[in-house]
Amino acid sequence: MHLNVSQQMRMAQQMKLAPRMIQSMEILQLPLMALQERIDQELAENVCLEQVEHKTDDGDFSSDQGGDPFEVEPRVEIDRQELVAGKEDNNASDFERLVEISQEWPEDNYTSGSRPSGNQMDDDADRQHDVMSNAECRPQTLTDYLVDQFHYFNVDPEERAFGEYLIQNLDDNGRLQSSLPELTQVFGQSMTLPRAENVLKLIQKLDPPGVGARDLKECLLLQIKPETPLRESMITLISLHLDDLLQNRLPLIERKTGYTLDEIKSAMEQMRTLDPFPGKGFAKESVQTVSPDLRVDKDESGKWVVSLIEEYIPQLRISQRYLRMLEGNPDQKTKEFIKRKIESAKWLIDSIEQRYNTLKRVAQEIVNRQSEFLEQGPDHIVPLKMQDIADVVHVHVTTVSRAVDDKYIVTPRGIYPLKRFFGGGTKTDDGEDVAWDIVRIKLKEVVDNENKSNPMSDDDIVDALKAQGYTLARRTVTKYRKALNIPSSRQRKVF
Repeated sequence: MHLNVSQQMRMAQQMKLAPRMIQSMEILQLPLMALQERIDQELAENVCLEQVEHKTDDGDFSSDQGGDPFEVEPRVEIDRQELVAGKEDNNASDFERLVEISQEWPEDNYTSGSRPSGNQMDDDADRQHDVMSNAECRPQTLTDYLVDQFHYFNVDPEERAFGEYLIQNLDDNGRLQSSLPELTQVFGQSMTLPRAENVLKLIQKLDPPGVGARDLKECLLLQIKPETPLRESMITLISLHLDDLLQNRLPLIERKTGYTLDEIKSAMEQMRTLDPFPGKGFAKESVQTVSPDLRVDKDESGKWVVSLIEEYIPQLRISQRYLRMLEGNPDQKTKEFIKRKIESAKWLIDSIEQRYNTLKRVAQEIVNRQSEFLEQGPDHIVPLKMQDIADVVHVHVTTVSRAVDDKYIVTPRGIYPLKRFFGGGTKTDDGEDVAWDIVRIKLKEVVDNENKSNPMSDDDIVDALKAQGYTLARRTVTKYRKALNIPSSRQRKVF
């Protein structure tokens, strides 16, 4: 093996993102609540960052400084600022300028070395107790509800343990996830299949009716009681013709069972009282809280204008106390610590300003393009791509994507995500651009107005849309029909 030591020169282009650029992009992409959490975290970790929050006479909060609470220097338009990568001077001039500005700021009333009094500690404990008292308790789950009922049965300890094991293997809909022989084998402890069947039958007697079923057919049959109207007809239809019912093959069921169409329809109407997902009521779905970043209103001239909603974000500034400490020529270690914290605080403030500026410019251009949507409703949305906005705002398309991600805007027609205003489209026969949302609305109108005794096939829908000027392929119509949860022509037919 031959070893050789040599020197080589190579030219290459490499792009490096400065930490400030990375932070600006992260702040831009954060939704409003996540941004608030990020600010709270920075306030807890950075002693040089403080929140400007003082009550006025009318009870509102305002800054003790005039003007913008984010402003730590004479305002410079953010869109004219450039984030320079690879800067090596560690922003030394920024610190000197901040020290000069701190001399013009009013004095703060700081108490050094103060500790909370006993009364304050008692107040904190009381507030914590109030929070715990008002906290929402854990809702009862389907498993807890069934186990409580199962304990009333007089069974031996082994069957009781197996019954709880089966209950724990029910899904959110109340159905058994695996086959009973498989669960019996996994459980072990000499549990035979006949005993397992008996335990399962006990579980199937519990409330809500239908739990413990192994499939949809068994789930529906378990809910039919001796006093249920049309009991025999429903058992026959569910046991032998459930697939035909789902496919709306009523004439075929009529020939096989001898029931009339009216009898089949009556039984189907009664079957709608059954619940195919009996355990679903116990699944607590979290409600998403939306905090809009923007608002759009008309000004006096009738133009739609976007404004920021800043009530959720605390107002920030750099602490004057630590700026004054730099004037006192502290030791080198303390000086470096303060500089590092001030730099981090200033970067955060600038990143938030950058976020507001970019978000407002992007949203304003979106509103300019979608003014007909605001004026006349969703039927008048126009095709819009993120690249179109990026070209006008003079940013990269990924910046637009970050700016609209999880951001919401308050409009006179409700609260919408900014992504709602983007979407592709097609051209009508007249050469007019039309958004896919409008095509879907037209497709639904065609289906709603069809003759239900002779519903339109997808080919017929293609012809009906073409008569209105929308030329679409059959596969496109099928895709949008399924996306709108519109059944096929066979399933839509009314006999």
